Order: sequence, then structure tokens, then C-alpha cells
Amino acid sequence: MPGFFREPARRVFAKELKDSNLTSKDENDQYAPQYLLTPTGANVNRIFIVGTLIEKEDIGSDSEYWRGRVSDPTGSFLIYAGQYQPEAAQFLAECEIPAFVAVIGKTSTYTTDDGNVLTSIRSESIQQVDELTRNLWVLDTAKQTLERIRAVEAQEDPNSKLAKEHYSIDTEIYREMVKKSLETLKDNT
Repeated sequence: MPGFFREPARRVFAKELKDSNLTSKDENDQYAPQYLLTPTGANVNRIFIVGTLIEKEDIGSDSEYWRGRVSDPTGSFLIYAGQYQPEAAQFLAECEIPAFVAVIGKTSTYTTDDGNVLTSIRSESIQQVDELTRNLWVLDTAKQTLERIRAVEAQEDPNSKLAKEHYSIDTEIYREMVKKSLETLKDNT
């Protein structure tokens, strides 16, 4: 299919994803990808996370629909998988917890009646990994987050400017998040 490309999967810590609430679509087309802009300026359609699967539950009524909770050093991600993600759903059904997992999926948001935005991940792929893989993900995610923080402070690009304007955050909060994430790696050695 000419012109088709897959969105890159961004690395974002759980706290930052949880703090995110600004969504947009590139086009008016109902099938256009939805993006979630994070406070450090990551424009996320697909996401790559690695952490510890600490909970899983089949919440489906007519067919299997799995919800899991994956923990990283900053918090946890909610992941979902059902009939349209059969491999991911099967993994959740069979996996013993706790387990280190790598997840690639699409971000999804839900706005509650009181206006809060809840974020989750619709899993495309889940696989079990080792502690080293999780630690390398924390290092890579920390590096990318610090680069985005610098971009937001300098307002280097449209996403950075929009993130600074929308969230009006103190970037030190996210620097501290990165620092604490890296400290957890020292605690594990």
C-alpha cells in the first residue's frame, strides 16, 4: 500500500501519560489517528512501555476482554486487550504475575462526566522481557524525557510550544520524576 507508514512508538513514563489530557486529530477523517500531547511535548499515537505487570483481570462480559496494570518507577499504566488484539489478550490470559513485560499499543483517552481525562493503552503487542530490558527502557525513556523537557523550556518546536502553553507546568516536576526513576535503577543493583 503506497504511502502507508506505522506511527513510531514513543517512550513516556506512566506519570507523564497520566498527566496528559490534550488530544488532537490531524484531519477531520474519522479514521485519522488520534494524538495525545504530553506535558513534555511528546505527540503520542503509539506508545512503547516496559514495566512490571502487577494486575490482570478478564473484565469482558460476552467475550474475553483483559485489563492489566503495568508499573514503572513513576506509577502505572492501564492496558487493555480483547478480540481485536488476540495475541495480546492471549498473553494476558496465560501470563503469571508479577512479570516484566514490554507493551506496544495505542493511547486511548476517556473523559469522565466531571471533566477528568483518563488515559490507557490498547495493546497491540505484549511480551515477557527480563529485568535488564526494563532497566534499559527506563534509561532510554529518561533520556528522551530530558530532551523533551529541554525542548519545552526552549520552545523549540510547535509541540513544545503547545505543551508549555496548554499545561503551563513547572518542568522541574518532570526532571525530578526522571531523577527518581534513575535512582530506582541504583536501588536494584
